[in-house]
Amino acid sequence: MSAFAGFANIAKVPELRKRLLFTIGLLAVYRIGVFITIPGVDRAALHASMATTAGGLGGLLNMFSGGARGNASVFTLGIMPYITASIAMQLLGMVFKPLEEMRKEGEQGQRKLNQYMRYATVGIALVQGLFEANRLQQASSNELGDVVLHGGPAFVAMTALSFTTGTILLMWLGEQITERGIGNGTSLLIFAGIVDGIPGGVAGYVQANLGSLQPLNLAAVLAVILGTVAVIVFFERGQRRIPIYYARRIVGRRVYGGQTAHLPLKVNTAGTIGPIFASSLLALPQSLASYKIPGMADLANAMTRGDWLSNVFYISLIIFFCLFYTAATFPAVDLADNLKKQQAFIPSVRQGKATAEYIDRVLTRITLGGAIYVAAVCVVPTFLAEALRIPFRWGGTSIMIVVGVALDTVAQIESHLLTRNYEGLSGGGRATRVRGRRDA
Repeated sequence: MSAFAGFANIAKVPELRKRLLFTIGLLAVYRIGVFITIPGVDRAALHASMATTAGGLGGLLNMFSGGARGNASVFTLGIMPYITASIAMQLLGMVFKPLEEMRKEGEQGQRKLNQYMRYATVGIALVQGLFEANRLQQASSNELGDVVLHGGPAFVAMTALSFTTGTILLMWLGEQITERGIGNGTSLLIFAGIVDGIPGGVAGYVQANLGSLQPLNLAAVLAVILGTVAVIVFFERGQRRIPIYYARRIVGRRVYGGQTAHLPLKVNTAGTIGPIFASSLLALPQSLASYKIPGMADLANAMTRGDWLSNVFYISLIIFFCLFYTAATFPAVDLADNLKKQQAFIPSVRQGKATAEYIDRVLTRITLGGAIYVAAVCVVPTFLAEALRIPFRWGGTSIMIVVGVALDTVAQIESHLLTRNYEGLSGGGRATRVRGRRDA
């Protein structure tokens, strides 16, 4: 009953209630747009064509777009161009000094960076839109014929423009949810697309195994899903806590400092960036093959056939992107400088450069373990899903995204409730709210 009482407390906070309703409303707009197909496409032929790639990279990209790619919707590109642009801007700030200086200018500099990121999103969406439009022209169904009724340059231009416009709208929806709703808008858009496919996945599994459903098979399916969720929750809540001591200062008659704290380093700092980027890179040869670039067709076949070579390459890319993204976005040097300014130090470590090197070394070690965990979660459940004939959307990547976004969103809701002296969703007040990150 305490958990239900926690949910009931949401209605008692007007601001939180408005934020939740606002978020649900914008997510509903997104889900409606998924079914708006661009002109000139035969949806029946498209669905028949997509069915042949439902279990490969095409199915993974369709999952990230919330099923929009399978409908040739205006939201076909999804929010991925925006994610790509944001990460590219973060990485570019490491090598381009003006961007780094702009980031340090405060709110005004952040607004400029956001504007540049929007421009980059439009450019990336246009390029990807051209690839997708050409892919649609090349697609066909053996039973129903070509997917595109009247192809040509006009169709490619119109389709690329439609896809880009859809991405811009999703970018705006995500920013509005983040600012005026609950949770991270970009992550919630991907979350909504995956969760929306669960009922269809359940129905497809039952239909495919109708008449042969066995209690042991159902138990195995539930064990795979629950086991994957448990592993994700354990590692996503895991962290390494580095002790920090503040030097004692005497100003007049008052004593400042002399306290201890800790620096939490997450096991999986990169989140789902590794699987998303690895999947996008594996899908690139397919897009280039549609333009008849020599060698791309063979490379695309090697990357989509699902054997040990493609899986090893996928795992390697996940580990690489997790390590690279963490190293590129975690400000170890700035953190060490701030500790020095606050007269804080890590025991047995000198301040300044030595502190930055120590933090970077510890973070690299735990991130390597976190990257291996991410790769295992993305690959192992997929093998089990294929063996047990579980729908594709129940793969490790989708479960990881759903669980991670759900944990972050619940944490934000609890923060609003506890700020106003209400019990959290877990009930029992402050002592039983959603716990912080566990020690790794």
